[in-house]
Order: sequence, then structure tokens, then C-alpha cells
Amino acid sequence: MKTQQRIYAAIVLLLLLGVAFYMRQESEKKELSQHSATAATADMPTLAVAKDDLEKLDKIEIKNADKSTVTLVKKGDAWEVDAPVKAKANAANVRSVIDNLKELKAKEVIDTTAQTYEQYELVDGKGVHVVAYKGADKAFDMYFGKSGSRGQMARLASKDGVYVVGGYSSYLYTREVKNWRETGILKFEEDNVVQLEVENKNGAFSFSKNGDKWSASFTKREKGKLAKSPEKKWEKFDEAKVKDMLRAYKGLAAEDFAEASADTGIAAAETEGGVVKIKLKDNAGDFVLRVGKTAKGSSRYAEKVGGDGTIYVLSSWAADWAAAEATKFEKGDDKKKAPEPDEGEMPDIQQMMQGMQGMPGME
Repeated sequence: MKTQQRIYAAIVLLLLLGVAFYMRQESEKKELSQHSATAATADMPTLAVAKDDLEKLDKIEIKNADKSTVTLVKKGDAWEVDAPVKAKANAANVRSVIDNLKELKAKEVIDTTAQTYEQYELVDGKGVHVVAYKGADKAFDMYFGKSGSRGQMARLASKDGVYVVGGYSSYLYTREVKNWRETGILKFEEDNVVQLEVENKNGAFSFSKNGDKWSASFTKREKGKLAKSPEKKWEKFDEAKVKDMLRAYKGLAAEDFAEASADTGIAAAETEGGVVKIKLKDNAGDFVLRVGKTAKGSSRYAEKVGGDGTIYVLSSWAADWAAAEATKFEKGDDKKKAPEPDEGEMPDIQQMMQGMQGMPGME
């Protein structure tokens, strides 16, 4: 074989060896990458509560660093607030938390130790700690801390490590205590109301519905006592105002709740605020609401007669109807006359004419 041919053969052999070496390296890289991905996936814990376990949850504890710890318990088919107060729970808000527990997923490992818990606010007294029970067993126990550009930081109580978590909605877990409670007070269709009564320090109002029309009577309160008979005729009564009141009460909800030590004035509602009675057609039921003193601003305390004894705080939009004067149910003046100028302000016509002389067309 000639020398030149030997050189060409050696070059080809080197090329083949180089290609083989490159292919082997790429294969090893791919295998290592797959192994790393498998290892990373193995390091990601399962966070979400299994779908079959969601409906078996019967207790949820939510500890917020800047708010009271809230304990929710399920009794029968209904949820209740067990701490820091005992009250009926807002079913929709509890449901939103339960549904969110199935959406949680670990996306990235930040640290496999407990050394950065303080840094990411994943310790007691900081962040949010959520524990959900299924009977005596914990179905979920997790801390949620800082949230930044990388996402929501979290950790499991049962395993060291910090993770970036997806699916977490912080506003669901960080509600004020009052928002875990049922705020609904009254619920009815305004078209089903056939009678409405209001009694307060100004007197007694009675509204009756005949067909689609409302009639009214007003009995004044004089020197603390109701007059023996109503006013002969209520000329300015406006039935549209009754409809306005019913719109305020048909889905009545509290804006807050009274503190245990509050001076509510509920016992003397007839003079401190007002008593509202609503009667539905076809004996579908009656509602009685006792409205007391002002709580804060123009809001007032209120209690539903026949309820569970909860003292609510009503917004002024609803509470003002209970404490209303007769004018609140009357027609306003459609046209307000403009004030006439004082005699000294009357324009001098002669001076005006003199001032206009010299203008085009006035000569």
C-alpha cells in the first residue's frame, strides 16, 4: 500500500473514532439527564390532598402570623367556627379552602434542609400554617411563607426542605375572623313581601301590598308613646321608597359582628334603633329584626329574632331604614326654586342699557 493511501486510511479511522467517541458522550449525557430528571421528580413531594379524602376532612386549623388562629370543624353536613369564637361558618369560604387543597403542587426544590426556614418565614409565628384532619389523622400539614419572583415558598411539617409551590391562593387562608363566619341574615324575594312594619323613636310605619301597589300609614310617637291612631292621610308617601328598603333587606348580610362587651341597645330597639317586621305571602314566613345603637360610624347593631343569638353589625344603608324618620318614605320636592336675589342685588336695567350703547346694532 502506498504511503499516501496509508495516510488517507489513518485519517478515516481517526474520524470514525471521533464520531464514535462523540456519540458515546451524547448517550451518556442523555442518560445522566434522564437520571437527574427522575431524581428531581423523586425529590418532589406530593402536597395535594387526595380527591377521595377531601370530603372526609372534618377539621381545619389555620394559623396566621398577623391574625387569630381559626379552627373550623364539621358537624354533620355543616361547618362551624370553633375558635376563636363559636359560630356558624361561611360555607362558601370553607369550601374554597377545601377545593384549593387539591390544587397544591411542588414545582421546584429550593433547599433540602431546614436551615432556611427562618429566611423564608416558614416557622411558627410567621407565614401561614395549615393543618387539615381526617378524624384523628392529619391529612395535610404545611407551612406557607414568603412569596417572591420565584414563587410561593412552602414546606411540609413532616419533611425537611423548602419548595416553590404552585396552586396556592393566599387570600383563601388569610381572611379576617369575621369573614370565616356566616354573614347572611335575611334571604327572601321582594315580590313575595305583602306587609312591612317599622317601629322606632319617630313612630310606627305600616306598609301593606295590594296587588302591585303599596299603601301606608304612620303613627307618631309623642313623649315616648305612640299616638292612639295613625295620621289621617299620608300625602307625601312614596311607595318607591318601600321598594328601596326591601332591596336593602332581601339579601341582608352583616358587615361585622359585635364584641361580647358591646353596648348594643338591642333590648330597647324600639327607641334606640328600630324594629323591622317583614311578612311574606302564602304564610311563607315572617322575619323580625331588632336594630339597636350605632356601632361605629353610622353602622348599627342588630339581631334576628328567632336566630342563634348572634349580634350583627349592619351597614348604614340597611340600618338607616330601621331608624328612619317619616321623610325617608316620602317624595322629595321635584323642583327646587332658585333663591331670588336680594333687593340690593337686583340689576339696574337703565345702567345695563347705557352700558350696551355703542355696541353694534344698539345705536
